[in-house]
Amino acid sequence: MQAKIYSLEGEKKDEMELPPIFKEEIRPDIIKRAVEASEANKKQPYGPSPEAGMRHATEMQGVGQGMARVQRLTQYGGARAAESPQTRGGRRAHPPKPEKQIEKKLNKQMKSKSRRSALAAVTDLDMVKDRGHEIDDDSLEFPIIVEEGIEDLEKTKEAVDLLEKLGVYSDVIRAKEGKKIRAGKGKMRDRKYRRPKSILVVMSEGATGRRAFSNLPGVTVRSPENLNIEDLAPGGTMGRLTLFSTKAIDGLEDW
Repeated sequence: MQAKIYSLEGEKKDEMELPPIFKEEIRPDIIKRAVEASEANKKQPYGPSPEAGMRHATEMQGVGQGMARVQRLTQYGGARAAESPQTRGGRRAHPPKPEKQIEKKLNKQMKSKSRRSALAAVTDLDMVKDRGHEIDDDSLEFPIIVEEGIEDLEKTKEAVDLLEKLGVYSDVIRAKEGKKIRAGKGKMRDRKYRRPKSILVVMSEGATGRRAFSNLPGVTVRSPENLNIEDLAPGGTMGRLTLFSTKAIDGLEDW
């Protein structure tokens, strides 16, 4: 399978043979399952102390007192209720339990298959567009491979110029304008803002160009060794807009 190599000027420069991994069968079901397992395994077990809400000196008045038969604090003359789940100030009835099994298992064969399948999906223009990415030039050939000089870029301005010449910088603008502020009733946990995912840039580990691209909103920079299923298919939706250096393509031979 042949693929075009683009120069830093955005022009087609040469061709190269892609590794067989790009011909992998695309399996959305396996990709979705692998992403769900990866997200579940990142969660940390949490829960209250077993004694939470039960550290009170209480007593029960018994029957025939004209009041509910619940535990009441002795220091307030037996008037204020405590410990019972249905009372004001009582403990939680069914709190989260730290021993709950939240881990999802995935065998090595399926995990490897999901990564290869998600990588093959980035070569499909229709899947990339269905995921919501914006591309100015429909004649752009996928996967997008740029000559090795991309790894020597030092400034973010140089990275922006390259993306504009390739016709994909509009997707970075989409991510920048799509940042959402945390709403009062929303479930935005552990973060104040939410930003859409934009371009995934894959280049070697020691490249100076990593810093130039990582400053752009929504852009993720990874090396072939650290590339995972959540980078290729965030949220389980395959077809992320991905940019490779020629050196990174050679590093994918080990997959």
